[in-house]
Amino acid sequence: MSIQVYIDGAYYPKEQAKVSVFDHGYLYGDGIFEGIRAYNGRVWKLDEHVRRLYEGAKATMLQLPVTPAEMTEAILETLRRNNLGEAYIRVVVSRGAGDLGLDPRKCPKPTVVIIADKINLYPQELYDKGLRVVTVATRRNSNEALNPRMKSLNYLNNIMAKIEANHLGYPEVLMLNNEGYVTEGTGDNIFLVRRGELLTTPATAGILEGITRNTILRLASDMGIANREALFNRHDVYTAEECFLTGTAAEAIAVVEVDGRVIGDGQPGAMTNRLIKAFRELTRVEGTPIWPAGASKTVAAGAEGGTDR
Repeated sequence: MSIQVYIDGAYYPKEQAKVSVFDHGYLYGDGIFEGIRAYNGRVWKLDEHVRRLYEGAKATMLQLPVTPAEMTEAILETLRRNNLGEAYIRVVVSRGAGDLGLDPRKCPKPTVVIIADKINLYPQELYDKGLRVVTVATRRNSNEALNPRMKSLNYLNNIMAKIEANHLGYPEVLMLNNEGYVTEGTGDNIFLVRRGELLTTPATAGILEGITRNTILRLASDMGIANREALFNRHDVYTAEECFLTGTAAEAIAVVEVDGRVIGDGQPGAMTNRLIKAFRELTRVEGTPIWPAGASKTVAAGAEGGTDR
């Protein structure tokens, strides 16, 4: 059966799911989005993702046509209609159809799209052995230009860095801000282990404040691991004992080489592995149930099974 896509309150087969060519999300990248994961019949951190979506809408002066509760139910219903207990969900809210000018006042109603499908960013081998990455010339957007804390549809900054990654033959890269501090990857936050302490870039440096990132920080605190947000440069990365990346799509993955410098002993580190293990265990048991109580196990058993890897 074809994937069912939610568009403005109705469901369409993937082949028939369309929006107007006059939509300002298409014309100008004017809109916001969220990437969400479902594990084992539950949606991971659904309330936090919906909250961030509405914060982004407020920051960009988008008046969503549905309430947070209605959005939550639409996400769950999209998963039910596609019989997915393990999935990647993409929620997209664009400014909507208007004219060919920039003025958002010409767009009377935002367009809401929800897609539930599978995603596989990296092969399992890289999760087992770790990533090799490089830094790129493309700098992260300035907070004063387009604040990266908003998940806007205008992802060209990240895409330009991904193009560099493709040309250089690396699956992921690190981006610096205009001051030369390490910010994040094209779609992932970065963590370092230095002198036994867990460090991650603060939101003020120009990053998306990731939900997976924040979960790792809470897990570290619960496990008694010293952790803090801190600015750091490439020297700090090169000389770190461990390094890893986090993101909704990527989950958590070790980095074992940066710009040709081996991190630690060139293998995923002990703290990295502990945190990844704890994160994976948490995602299997926590989250918003997709199906009503008493029905979830029965329906989920027939869903397309397995994780994305």
